Amino acid sequence: MSDAAFLGMPSFPKAARNALADTQLRRNLAHATGTIRQKRADVVGELDDWEELREAGRAIKERTLRHLDHYLLQLEERVTAAGGQVHWARDGEEACRIVTELVRATGEREVVKVKSMATQEIGLNEALADAGIAAYETDLAELIVQLGEDHPSHILVPAIHRNRAEIREIFLRAMAEYGAAAPADLGDDPRQLAEAARQHLRDKFLRAKVGISGANFLVADTGTAVVVESEGNGRMCLTLPETLISVVGIEKTVPRWQDLEVFLQLLPRSSTGERMNPYTSTWTGTAADDGPRAFHLVLLDGGRTDTLADPIGRQALNCIRCSACLNVCPVYERVGGHAYGSVYPGPIGAILGPQLRGTSSEVDRSLPFASTLCGACYDVCPVKINIPEVLVHLRARVVDESRERRMPTPERLAMTAARWVLSEPSRLGTAQRATSAGGRLLGRRGRIGRLPGPLSAWTDARDAPVPAEESFRTWWRRTRDERT
Repeated sequence: MSDAAFLGMPSFPKAARNALADTQLRRNLAHATGTIRQKRADVVGELDDWEELREAGRAIKERTLRHLDHYLLQLEERVTAAGGQVHWARDGEEACRIVTELVRATGEREVVKVKSMATQEIGLNEALADAGIAAYETDLAELIVQLGEDHPSHILVPAIHRNRAEIREIFLRAMAEYGAAAPADLGDDPRQLAEAARQHLRDKFLRAKVGISGANFLVADTGTAVVVESEGNGRMCLTLPETLISVVGIEKTVPRWQDLEVFLQLLPRSSTGERMNPYTSTWTGTAADDGPRAFHLVLLDGGRTDTLADPIGRQALNCIRCSACLNVCPVYERVGGHAYGSVYPGPIGAILGPQLRGTSSEVDRSLPFASTLCGACYDVCPVKINIPEVLVHLRARVVDESRERRMPTPERLAMTAARWVLSEPSRLGTAQRATSAGGRLLGRRGRIGRLPGPLSAWTDARDAPVPAEESFRTWWRRTRDERT
């Protein structure tokens, strides 16, 4: 999956149609996103300065992106001075190669991971498997996805599409293949499921010599990496292994330690609906008597520099991966994350994926259109990313690129035909008469249902009224003499 959409995925409209037919999925999504929305609204409502915090977050991110070259060099200098090593990766393939070589150098054949969108983006688990290295996910939701041989469907809660009965079946079926088996009498109570995961992972935590992580933030002036999480698995991955490798997108950099004050208020409230994260881990290089003995920071570009060059599209790099936009999106709530065919689903994925990967694939060309442009995502974004603006911008890019490739789309063909008809009154009259006659044949009770062929794209989701028997042009000619 390196730097690409999920292999074999159809375009968004086709995938969304399949997802809409899954009633259990829709129930799972509606319950989960509704709960998170309400929790977020409650804790955000407690702060009188929430809008000021959002504006501060936006300003910090935009200032950082304007001077990203300076802050990245400062970050490298500080990490190196603290005993860490910095590696630069142009794309996912190079990042996977760097990480694989670092793990091989330790002589180990297994690693534990704390949730990282960047490693999913580059397909690191698959690359490690090809090299004979087993990577074990330790975040509860990521563990569910891995055991179920599934794909993540949410930025914050990758297994949001599963209910607890489904999770119980996955644990009973698959845990023994990866390590300690689930208890034979395992029920679907959340506490029992969490305890089964805890017992399954404990041996891996204590045995692993190499840990792989992402980071929510990188602080340039101190060389510090920051991970926020809710379960404690991150703390185990970051402190117990002898070697720690962190793969982080270059846009996660913030200039100063003081900037964390803003983001550590914005992120938990926007993501989990909590006032603060249960676990906030920070580390700066290495220490002789505490934590890993070797720390490697892999800074990933992977299309981010190209995105930075776009004055409108670059605001997608402000994202702090809170997932608030997913939880309010009426499209995501009904089709889930798999329909987007990407590690980054929902509104932010619809603008981030096509910029990081380009729009050469059918999936990525369709994503900017996977939105109603209702603006709910903009209203909740903690760093004020104007997602609707970027969606419209990317739609124009897709259309322009299709013209350059001379790829006729159904819409373009329809508009060409409409121009030909509307440019000549006699053609228009003929078309109106044909439409009226055809409409009366296809209509039922004054409405036209699903039409065949290309027209089904419109009528699949809406009915149309039967055209009038007499057009305005015909009526005008017939009654003009009577009026005069």
